[in-house]
Amino acid sequence: MKASQDFDNLVKIVKILRKECPWDRKQTHESIKDNLIEEAYEAVDAIDTNDFDELKKELGDLLLHVVFHSRMATETDSFTIDDVIYSIQEKLIRRHPHVFGDVEVEDEKEVAKNWESLKMNEGRKSILEGIPPHLPALIRAQRMQEKAGNVGFDWKKSDNGKTQLWDKLQEELDEFKEVYHQADQNPERIAEEYGDLLFSIVNAGRFLDLQAEDALRITNKKFQNRFRYIEEQIQKTGRSFGDVTLREMEEYWQEAKQQA
Repeated sequence: MKASQDFDNLVKIVKILRKECPWDRKQTHESIKDNLIEEAYEAVDAIDTNDFDELKKELGDLLLHVVFHSRMATETDSFTIDDVIYSIQEKLIRRHPHVFGDVEVEDEKEVAKNWESLKMNEGRKSILEGIPPHLPALIRAQRMQEKAGNVGFDWKKSDNGKTQLWDKLQEELDEFKEVYHQADQNPERIAEEYGDLLFSIVNAGRFLDLQAEDALRITNKKFQNRFRYIEEQIQKTGRSFGDVTLREMEEYWQEAKQQA
């Protein structure tokens, strides 16, 4: 069998693999669900590094998972890949009446507000329903705030809104400091106030059109590169971390910052 750009050919290849490959035949929805998440993050990494050749490959891996899960569902008469394709097309058309219908909108904010109303009309009991509980906490916090903001539960992007935002940040920081410095520390209360502070920081970033997960991922990479520089400098001297003072490590850290 040869590779092609035909979608049906991919479906056939997966069907063959499910019959003839011992590993592929053994897999279930549960056994490869973590792989699906991993592939999504690898695609995100390719986007962050602006590597379109890698992004092409990672999107192919994601597409493979869509076809693979659909094939397993077909084997149990649950649904087919055609059902998946129809379902997403139907939803896109239904949720874009301003494109495929006669509804008029002024801007993307009104589109987002109408989107939430349409989902509520589909039977959801809460605006926040549908956000996966196992999303990374920063992403989930941002998505909840966005959805609440879409229906008006949000600070206005004005000088007054900016003041309210900074006041809220300071309030949460003060509350965290208060419980942190209490003589009889309560770990659960500290964790709660720490979470409130993180949540408010996510909201502050959203106010500035920043994605908390993206921003932290950039900082993580920056920390990794700078710490790796410290490791390299220590290795050059033939020493280990136990032989180096915090002050020396801080000096290396500042050197790493200068080289960035």
